[in-house]
Amino acid sequence: MGKGKTGILYCLQLALLLTMVSDVDAVERRRDQFIKQPGHYILPMPYRLPGIGEGFLLAGTLNNAHDSHTDYIGLAITGAIEGYGAIAKDIHLVEKHLIVDIFAQRISQATTRNYNGRGMDTRPDDYTLVDLADAKYTALRTTGTFYERMFEITGGAFRGESRVDKIRSRDGVLIQELKEPASEFYFYMASIAMDLTDDYRDPRVGIRYEISRWWRDETAANSSDFYRQEHNITGYVPVGRISTLALNYFRADAFVTRQGDTDLNSVKSRLGCDDPGLTAEQRSRCEQLANNTVANNRYGSIGGLGGWSRLRSYPNDRYNGAHAEFYGAEFRWNLTEEFKPFDIGIAKDIRTGIQLAFFWETATISDEKDKLGDHWRDSYGMGFRMVTASGLVIRGDIATGDEGSELSVIVGYPWEGF
Repeated sequence: MGKGKTGILYCLQLALLLTMVSDVDAVERRRDQFIKQPGHYILPMPYRLPGIGEGFLLAGTLNNAHDSHTDYIGLAITGAIEGYGAIAKDIHLVEKHLIVDIFAQRISQATTRNYNGRGMDTRPDDYTLVDLADAKYTALRTTGTFYERMFEITGGAFRGESRVDKIRSRDGVLIQELKEPASEFYFYMASIAMDLTDDYRDPRVGIRYEISRWWRDETAANSSDFYRQEHNITGYVPVGRISTLALNYFRADAFVTRQGDTDLNSVKSRLGCDDPGLTAEQRSRCEQLANNTVANNRYGSIGGLGGWSRLRSYPNDRYNGAHAEFYGAEFRWNLTEEFKPFDIGIAKDIRTGIQLAFFWETATISDEKDKLGDHWRDSYGMGFRMVTASGLVIRGDIATGDEGSELSVIVGYPWEGF
């Protein structure tokens, strides 16, 4: 890594350290952390995913329904991706202390990109398309929260089921059609979070730290079991009266507890890469998926970098591996601080703030821990945010990097999870 980037990262680390050792005890919540302001949204949205296809998404939310803290979210999607889902968030089993979130989704068809190799040393146009079918996901999360959400303990379980249906070239030409049964897997998670900021949903000063562990159990003998551990630290430095500079550090590592099938020839045979009817190009593309499957079984995975949260100028899950490190800086310029109701039929809420954001991110990922940091990728850009009294942050970002630009429109700040 060059001296210039080393200096920038050192400054970021120093700024985070200064934020952590500041007088966080003096930080007080600036408003009630358990809001009941109702709101609703109906969001029709066309989408276009490069190399995957186009379609239409319809999402609806009912926030703080029936004088409660609970949000209900539903979505339906057609086109290149087809399915539906539902979320119920902030169900208070014990008022302000024990909260449950429930998630369910079913996708009849979807497509993901499989790049030729893991890590960061891959070409942006060197990928195949992997079609998934009959995907079903359910999740349950329970959180114990204390001291106005300044300390939280969370546990959760996630079940997934899907099968690889087809392998296609990036131009959409069929390479191989698979007849394997659906693969079933489970994730279990536990986390501890400390939030010493002035506001849980829209912080402007203080620090937030979360350590979490995720365990994956596979029912298929040819897939691996592993766990990943994550550290996520964000410091908020006030700028002026209502703006803030957010500084984020994220580290994730995967550890395999039971290896799946790491025999490349066995995996290639199972995927049908040895089919005599394949051309040399088709066989090579099929073997890309086999190589990545073996790597996943040998090293595990922390998920991916790229998409709506980290490295926003790259496609979703652009980079994959077993170890990752991320730094981010985002200046959130609050243009207004207000309390302005709006009702346009498909959206009803109270606007409490408008932001412009300017951000820079850099990250590295690798399967081998000692090679972490050999390659880094950057993103930078700007965004627009509307903060509402019902608890939503509606975000639109445009980011640029080495491989072009990406536009994302989503709910919630970056660097945060579900």
